Amino acid sequence: MDSEPLPRGGESPQPPLLELRGVTKRFPGVTALAGVDFAVAAGEIHALVGENGAGKSTLIKLLCGTYPADAGEMHLAGAAYRPQTPLDALKAGIRVVYQEFNLLPYLSVAENLFFDRLPRRGGLLLDRKSLYERSTALLKRVGLDVDPRTSVEHLGVAQRQLLEIGKALSSAGRLLILDEPTATLTPREIGRLFEIIRSVRAAGVVVIFVSHHLNEIFELCDAVTVLRNGRRIASLAVAGTTPQEIVHLMVGHALERALAGGKPPATPASSEAAPALRVRNLRFRNNPHGVSFDLRYGEIVGLAGLVGSGRTETLRAIFGADRRDGGEIYREGRRVAMVTPREAVRHGVCLLTENRKEEGLVLPMPVRVNLTLTDLTQVSRAGLLRRRAERNVTQAWIDDLDARVASLEQLVLNLSGGNQQKIVIAKWLFRNAAVLMLDEPTRGIDVGAKAEIHDLLRRLALQGKAILVVSSEIPELTALCDRILVLWRGRCAGEVRRAEFDDERILSLACGEQPAGLRAPGRRASPGPSDERP
Repeated sequence: MDSEPLPRGGESPQPPLLELRGVTKRFPGVTALAGVDFAVAAGEIHALVGENGAGKSTLIKLLCGTYPADAGEMHLAGAAYRPQTPLDALKAGIRVVYQEFNLLPYLSVAENLFFDRLPRRGGLLLDRKSLYERSTALLKRVGLDVDPRTSVEHLGVAQRQLLEIGKALSSAGRLLILDEPTATLTPREIGRLFEIIRSVRAAGVVVIFVSHHLNEIFELCDAVTVLRNGRRIASLAVAGTTPQEIVHLMVGHALERALAGGKPPATPASSEAAPALRVRNLRFRNNPHGVSFDLRYGEIVGLAGLVGSGRTETLRAIFGADRRDGGEIYREGRRVAMVTPREAVRHGVCLLTENRKEEGLVLPMPVRVNLTLTDLTQVSRAGLLRRRAERNVTQAWIDDLDARVASLEQLVLNLSGGNQQKIVIAKWLFRNAAVLMLDEPTRGIDVGAKAEIHDLLRRLALQGKAILVVSSEIPELTALCDRILVLWRGRCAGEVRRAEFDDERILSLACGEQPAGLRAPGRRASPGPSDERP
């Protein structure tokens, strides 16, 4: 199927602001884009979808001057468009918010926002008053409540995402490209972002919106183009299609379980044995309140909450990656210190961080190295690496997790997001992790890979692993988890069991409201022996 581009909402065609004809881009051994036609009309929010590796990122990099096209033509506002550098794209009015952040971590928020045009007094001295005033206004526009003098290194991933969006809006443009802008945002922040995007369109800016979340596309966008294996499969008016049709076009077959709302199989969470992990009054970052909960073998527990609620901080404090201000942690009923990641791993507690590329993988190294580096004693003898053992172990885990790699020597840098995440999971399973904590496990992963990660987590729970998942997507948590703990300002606001799952109920708790009839987190309706404090 190769449909012609349709205008916004099926209305009469408008001259396209951007048009690509027969664009091709090749890399050694692979054709990333093959004769792609693509058009975006004026006054349009146009979605670009496809599985990882479909060619979306390559197309964006052609538009912003990172790569030159090998064949084909590009036109912007009716004129030939051939950017040689990102600066050419900026001069042409194209602004891009990449999935991978492009920030200077040791400079302030304000300096990042206006780095290339810092206000001056007398043409020489930095006008800090003007800089902070302009930055404060821009931060308010995107809903980022931070001091503009704050160093970017102290911001969380979601805050950095909003900062990147603020950067793109800090200067005038006529085409705004957003690559997975909602991957780390909560529903409230996503709603605010959509308001901003609509206001940008009303101001005459065309928007290309790249997302794996089909519900967002149907809420926000006018048209959608589907890429698969470097080719344009279809361009459709959103009003004239369905999520099921989009998924079918993306993957070539129906993938119903990838859509939100699927129910996981029941997991055998024993109520008699001591919890795999018990957390009591865990405090961090000078927060006077504490987080308490139990996690049992064979269950998947979700942590929900808005940015700043303490979801990521809870995982990192348990793992010993960040300092704790107080609290107690128990493994199988025995109190443990776990003040460093080394101690946590020794006790079988492992963390998959939200930023897998910086904190979970060694990108320039092969698959086999990344997978076995958590326990080299298993693949060495007398201090010498046994290459055959390393390869055999790696291949076994690759097969078990169905990770798609060209070879064991392939650099992890060149794997898709879903396969990178599988390698991170595999390295901890190789280390014999009993408790897996995952922070945004499907961030930046396409719908097919997301379904595979969900299936893998359910299988691990059925095998007896205790799994704790942080996600900004409530539909993901309700589809995956046995129960959900909702955090608010560093404390557990409530616990929601599967039979009680409801988006509004969870959001109310995340906003600090207490729906009637909710039990306290970490407690059953009828306390049993394991509810007693060790």
